[in-house]
Amino acid sequence: MEEHAPNESNGNLLFTLGSATLKGISQVIFIENAVTGLLVLIAILLASVPVGIIALLSSLIGACIGWFGGMDKTIVRQGLMGFNPALAGIAIAINLTGGYRWPIALAGAVITAFVTAAMMHFMRNAGIPVFTFPYIVVSWFVLLASYRLGSIRLNPTLVPQDLSNWKLHQEGTFNWISGLVRGIGQVYFQGGFWSGVIILAGVVWGGRKIGLFTIIGSAIACLTVYGLSGEITLLNAGLYGYNAVLTILAVGVVFDAGSRMAKVTGIIAAIVSVPVTASIDSWLLPYGLPAFTFPFVLCAWVFLAARKVVPKI
Repeated sequence: MEEHAPNESNGNLLFTLGSATLKGISQVIFIENAVTGLLVLIAILLASVPVGIIALLSSLIGACIGWFGGMDKTIVRQGLMGFNPALAGIAIAINLTGGYRWPIALAGAVITAFVTAAMMHFMRNAGIPVFTFPYIVVSWFVLLASYRLGSIRLNPTLVPQDLSNWKLHQEGTFNWISGLVRGIGQVYFQGGFWSGVIILAGVVWGGRKIGLFTIIGSAIACLTVYGLSGEITLLNAGLYGYNAVLTILAVGVVFDAGSRMAKVTGIIAAIVSVPVTASIDSWLLPYGLPAFTFPFVLCAWVFLAARKVVPKI
């Protein structure tokens, strides 16, 4: 049932929207906690103040569109309208360059909020969350538009490459601590070690169980990539870990995880997310696009949908 607050004072409304904004940041990692959101925001600000501001404003945009658009107020208060716009704002801001990237990032957040609402409607009967798919689609479209629209300038690090000439670089020394911590930080596009530590602290604050499985998910990714002879530089940077973290949390802890086998299934899904990440990275290489969290979304959808038919997994 929708909650109406027609007589809510301006002070209470500001507090509600502020809380929903921070929870929108924390909901990226399935936590409804404003303190967690604040700690994550601090981690992002330490790495880049402009990107941190974009993350905050983007989550606020999602909350405001949901609140003033007449959405179920409970959903807005939980931060569920903020996490996709927040991710879109960050993704677009760091993958574009030039002065136009800031307004484009905020515009992307607005569009993502509407895409999120639309997908919530389409997937309601399926009983499967939309996860981060709205931000992925919007961000990909914005980045691809840069090839046709001069005002949208792609970051030079995103260079389309011919897959036939691609070479696997396995040299280097694997740093377990670095790979594990950065794999957690990369959930929010943060490759810095200390940003990852602060994000992990925020996750543990939001729930020790989620904190534990966040560490397990990143460790599983490290072990799997190392065992499959993946690129050490990508492993140390945490670029395989974040999808595994989100996958194990979604499948093994948060959604329909009442079965005794749910934790095992979550671990299996996290392992599967590693070769899926490698495959999607290869698929997108000719377009110069990042995989974002699409490997997580794909794996989580498959395992949660299978659980509807095979409920004991």
